[in-house]
Amino acid sequence: MFSSALAHSPSKDGSRIDTVAGHLKAVSERAAVYAAAFDAADEARLAGLLHDLGKYGELFQKRLRGEAEHVDHWSAGAWHALDVFKQRGLAAALAVQGHHIGLQQAARGALGRLNPATWDPRMHEGRRLSTPGVGAADELHLPAADALPESLYDHAIAHHAATMLDVRMLFSALVDADFIETEAHFDAKSGTRQYRDRSPALEPSHALDVLLTYIEKVAQESQAATGVNSLRADLLNACLECASGPQGRFTLTAPTGSGKTLSMLAFALKHAAQHNLRRVVMVIPYLNIIDQTARVYREILKPVFGDGYVLEHHSLAGTHGDDDGAAGVGESQRLQAENWDAPVIVTTSVQFLESLFSNRPSACRKLHRLAQSVILFDEVQTLPTGLAIPTLATLSRLVERYQATVVFATATQPAFSHLHDKVKEYCACGWQPEEIVPAALRLFDRARRTKVFWPEPEHRTSWDELAGSLASDDCRQSLCIVNLKRHALELFQKLRDRKVDEDSLFHLSTNMCPAHRRVVLDEVRQRLNDGLPCRLVSTQCVEAGVDVDFPVVYRAWGPFDSIAQAAGRCNRNGLLGSGEVRVFVPDDERYPPGAYEQAAAVTRVIAGTRALDIDDPAMFLEYFRQLYGIARPEDRNPELADAILRKDFADVARLYRVIEQDAVNVLVPYQPVEFKKLAEGARGYVGLTRDWILRARPYAVSLYRPKRGAPIRDRIVPLPAGRGEESDDWFEYVGDAKDYDPKTGLIVAGPIERLLIA
Repeated sequence: MFSSALAHSPSKDGSRIDTVAGHLKAVSERAAVYAAAFDAADEARLAGLLHDLGKYGELFQKRLRGEAEHVDHWSAGAWHALDVFKQRGLAAALAVQGHHIGLQQAARGALGRLNPATWDPRMHEGRRLSTPGVGAADELHLPAADALPESLYDHAIAHHAATMLDVRMLFSALVDADFIETEAHFDAKSGTRQYRDRSPALEPSHALDVLLTYIEKVAQESQAATGVNSLRADLLNACLECASGPQGRFTLTAPTGSGKTLSMLAFALKHAAQHNLRRVVMVIPYLNIIDQTARVYREILKPVFGDGYVLEHHSLAGTHGDDDGAAGVGESQRLQAENWDAPVIVTTSVQFLESLFSNRPSACRKLHRLAQSVILFDEVQTLPTGLAIPTLATLSRLVERYQATVVFATATQPAFSHLHDKVKEYCACGWQPEEIVPAALRLFDRARRTKVFWPEPEHRTSWDELAGSLASDDCRQSLCIVNLKRHALELFQKLRDRKVDEDSLFHLSTNMCPAHRRVVLDEVRQRLNDGLPCRLVSTQCVEAGVDVDFPVVYRAWGPFDSIAQAAGRCNRNGLLGSGEVRVFVPDDERYPPGAYEQAAAVTRVIAGTRALDIDDPAMFLEYFRQLYGIARPEDRNPELADAILRKDFADVARLYRVIEQDAVNVLVPYQPVEFKKLAEGARGYVGLTRDWILRARPYAVSLYRPKRGAPIRDRIVPLPAGRGEESDDWFEYVGDAKDYDPKTGLIVAGPIERLLIA
């Protein structure tokens, strides 16, 4: 019975069968290899041997024959890990239990429900338990209970975020091994498992040589001022020098336009060579800058190392063609994205952080790849305050336990070290990073490329007055950043009313779909380079990391770090003696609610006590200290804190959201031909496929989920989700096609829900 029990249906071509014993042993060995990177091979091997133990049971065998349904084949192995290995088997039990349904809760009551003697289908979504029968476990030659090393998961300690990460890492090794082995079985040919191709190794020393050659070429061809090139060279050298030191937590605080993107990569590659690390992960907050970073990295590395070297993983990846060097390498990239089997990964904060706190097998299977990696966070000031403490604790655990190095880079470095004592409650080592750039380099003093004009305390500026200034010859190339999309629309219309040349007038906000925003930014850059008139009115979506260089920037009053980021779009290359940044307070002084509005108020408090200086890093430390003192990150998300305390993986995954809003995607008629093709394709498919979603995202905008009776509901219809059901998060815009303005995006007459700010 045991030797003939099947783990799966026959392979797609019918050439091979997969026995339970064969599958369990293959998964256990692969999981052990994955977990060896963090010294948990024995625990992973045990989890692999037990994960499908219930498949030995007759009930599961009946399910394979189509004679039974709603069968639980995983809980038997989870219970065996608990029953035999006690505390040492706890992490393995959680991983086994979750490999189909997701990680659950590490609590005595929840785990007690796994006991086959008291099994109640009502507690398991109506599933019946498949029991393996006496002697099944003996067939697997499991280790003796006292031979298993102490579990990497310590149920007794109070550092809950750290221990939850430990379980997720073991879970990741198990579920990725299970996916790979199952895939190889079903793809078998002539009776032999067919494994996907392995990605290339990092080869950090070789990659660093390629990068430094590229940087030298760029420096020789640079149109930037000599002082800017000197500053970039000093930053690069500081990164290379620090990279030779030990692993740890680092900050990289450097002014905008100083070459952080390439210097960070140089640090990572040299550091990886120094410590024999396996990959580099670049985490970027916004889609509008991830594209330009990934494009640069591919331009440098792809010609030498090939397509599989740089993986771009985010909601728009896979939507471009190979001719522009973007992420369009098809099936191989899709497979890489499943488990991050690539040497260099460029991804978003949402993808990285929500995976780090997920409980789902598909999201967690990539996590084991983070062991022995360099993880770079760009524009780290965008980390939501309410998530700061558990996030810092979990990243700190990656450094402490998993041989990762973490770098936080920005021109406006948050005072996260101020939260050290609170972080220690979640992870023993807290958060005390080392700064990469020596203070003696005086980067910010040397990078003063702008003069900031601050408003008088009581002065307010009308949109008419502002439009008059922007329409003048002195502002023929100018950027104005406001806090709300309706402000951007109102100011844009005021400029239209003044008969500003339409060809030189641009608008940017998330009312526009990503493909539209990309086209606008490309045209803006071209006009700036050609010396042509160019006036851009934008929301904050243009600020952090977007590579544009205006001689004049206007910025509505807001958070201190946002004002500094706006200034980074002014005289970026230092070609002018000094650019002008003019901060104003609009007559209609309003802000996005919550943390943004609070940060703007803190900026005003500081401005009342001293002169603001966006080139003084010490002022940012003071700003963030005051902000944290008022915002109290430790109190911002009590539900999440409670879920972590209870070690409830499902609740933590539900509550940890980088973007909190409940949003829907609306396919819009930016390009009518593509819009029609996508809309017809959605209705013609059996539901929305992965490929369709990848192609549709560049042509969709995100709205807050409309409330019942909202006018926008008459203009959008849900797309089919398959099996006769409708999607609850993908809609087609069926209002007048003229509602999508070629300059400003989706604008509907009458009330409309606010759109999300990217």
